[in-house]
Amino acid sequence: MREISSKDNKIIKYTAKLQSSAKFRREEGCFVSEGLRVCLEAVSSGASIEYVLVTREAIDKYKDTLSPLLECGCEVYVTDKKVMSVACDTQTPQGVVCVLKTLDNNIDFDTINNKYVFLENIQDPSNLGTILRTADALGICGVIMTKDCCDIYSPKVCRGAMGALFRVPFMTVDDAVRFISDFNETGTSYAAVVREAESLCDCSFDGKTLIAIGNEGNGLTPETACACHKRVTIPMNGVAESLNAAIAAGILMWEMVK
Repeated sequence: MREISSKDNKIIKYTAKLQSSAKFRREEGCFVSEGLRVCLEAVSSGASIEYVLVTREAIDKYKDTLSPLLECGCEVYVTDKKVMSVACDTQTPQGVVCVLKTLDNNIDFDTINNKYVFLENIQDPSNLGTILRTADALGICGVIMTKDCCDIYSPKVCRGAMGALFRVPFMTVDDAVRFISDFNETGTSYAAVVREAESLCDCSFDGKTLIAIGNEGNGLTPETACACHKRVTIPMNGVAESLNAAIAAGILMWEMVK
C-alpha cells in the first residue's frame, strides 16, 4: 500500500475528474465506484480494477471485510479523510473508492424466454440507477439504452444501482428504431405509453419480450413507439396521469417476469 498525503496528488485529482466529467470517463475508459459494498461487488464480479483508494479510518472500521478489495492485485493507496473527500462524490464518504475500467458486457439475445428493457432518453441518474437495481432484482436479462440517456457510469447511477451495474448486462445503441426492428424478428416488443394502449393487466409477455420506456417528461418518441409491436399502459384509478419513470419501469418489469 502507498500513502497519499496531499489533495494535489495526481491520483486524487484523476479520481475527482472521473467523478465529475462524463466526457473524461469516456476518454479514459474508466469510472469510479464509491462505498464498501459497491467496491466489494466490483471485486466479486471480476471487473477490472485499476486502483483502490482507502482511508486509514476505513481500514480500521472495515478490517474484517476489506481484505478482498485490498488483496485484489491492484495498487492500493491509503490516505486520510480530508484528502479522500476531494476524490469522493458523496457528502459523508465511507472512505472506500475504486477506479475501474468500463465494463465489457454482452447481452444474450438468443434465449427464447429472455426479458429486456429498452430505455430512450432517460435523463435522471437516480432513475437509471433504480431501474438497473430493479432489473437485477427481477432477473431482467439486459438493459438497452439510447445514446442520449444519462451516463450509466455517473456517480449517482453507480450508487443507485447498488452493484447491479456489475450484474445486469447493458448496451447503448445509436438508432432506437433500427434496434427494435431487428429485435422484432425474433421477439415481441411493447411500447410503454400513457393512453391508447392495451392494459398491462391484459398482457401475457410470453416468449422473448422487450418493453420500451421513454423520457421522464416526454415519454417515447412517436417513431420508437411505432416501431414496437404493441402499446401497453399501466392502468391508474387516481388523478395522476403518469408515473415516475423508475416506478413505471419497476411495475412493467414485474408484470413481464411474474
